[in-house]
Amino acid sequence: MRTVEEHLQAVLAGVVPLSPIDVTLQDARGCVLAESVTAPWPLPPFDNASMDGYAVRVADVMAASDAKPAVLEVIDDVPAGYRATHELRDGTAIRIMTGAPIPEGTQAVIPVEWTDAGTETVSITREAQLGAHIRLRGDDIALGQVVGTAGTVLGPREIAPLAAVGRGRVAVHPRPRVVVLSTGSELVEPGGTLTPGLIADSNGPTIAAAVEEAGAIAYRVGPIPDDPELMMAALEDQLVRADLIITTGGVSAGAYDTVKAVLSTLGTVEFTKVAMQPGMPQGHGTLGEDRTPIFTLPGNPVSAYVSFEVFVRPVLRRMLGHARIYRPVVRAVLAESLASPAGKRQFARAELSVEDGRYVVRPAGGQGSHMLGALSQSNALVVVPEEITELPAGSAVAVLRLDEG
Repeated sequence: MRTVEEHLQAVLAGVVPLSPIDVTLQDARGCVLAESVTAPWPLPPFDNASMDGYAVRVADVMAASDAKPAVLEVIDDVPAGYRATHELRDGTAIRIMTGAPIPEGTQAVIPVEWTDAGTETVSITREAQLGAHIRLRGDDIALGQVVGTAGTVLGPREIAPLAAVGRGRVAVHPRPRVVVLSTGSELVEPGGTLTPGLIADSNGPTIAAAVEEAGAIAYRVGPIPDDPELMMAALEDQLVRADLIITTGGVSAGAYDTVKAVLSTLGTVEFTKVAMQPGMPQGHGTLGEDRTPIFTLPGNPVSAYVSFEVFVRPVLRRMLGHARIYRPVVRAVLAESLASPAGKRQFARAELSVEDGRYVVRPAGGQGSHMLGALSQSNALVVVPEEITELPAGSAVAVLRLDEG
């Protein structure tokens, strides 16, 4: 029987980020940048007005007030996207809109709220400091400054400067395409008709959602009955679009455990037992000429989900190009006692919260590998080492956060 660390090392061996592809900025959201991008021009690219108002010379509005406004001739009008056709002279003003280039000779911009908004002449009731309401060239981003670093996850805030410096396309590590395949003759598509002995497939939707949450693209297939020919046909059909395949069910030692029976003949998938609860039976290997990775997870719903979190999610995150591939782990105080099986690492479903400035964690309901109600109440997994069989309330425990990372 393998330890959790041994199996994790085995599944991560040789896994590298997917080769970069060139995509539009819209398609880059959620991907990891595969190149560093520098600014080919500064931002702003020219001095411009930060307010709607009037370009003036400071001396012309000195001591301006409501009682004694400065009255200046308006000699030009500059909307955003245009340049002034006149140079500002003493005793004149140029009406200017936010973002428009600053006319030659300008020393400050007076906000329109401090004026009578005149178009032939303008009456200004406040003075201005040198440089007021002027955004200088390069005061946001300098020429040649790095605006996107390789390894950065691209969200709206990271995409903004890339667009601003004119990059319509960037090189990213693509999102892995993951086929999720549920197996078992007892399974019915959710929403289908259930008769005695049949159950709705919860693994398929759950693991597909977990794949998407990890940042990959999920293609869900199934349920597939316990038929070797149907199973092999489904796998061969899905290989053409998969960067990774996940199956659930059929990996134990039962007479109808089809996944194990079919894949054992290929010699490229290894089935093993991992000293953990839930999720002891595991399988991992490759399929096809392209050696597409495949994970065969247990059929019990909680076992499948925990196995995904512990083993598959780190692989997907590495394929995506993330530097941090694991969920964050925090130390917390156990609010209730917790039993654990000898010789196995337990991943106990739990509710993590902050109380009085510290993390507190409570086991969430029953810990059976079929109990989805407790899973739905959980935002964390308490990690109990193999050598510990009982943790009293008040113990300090390691907690894997499921709501971050």
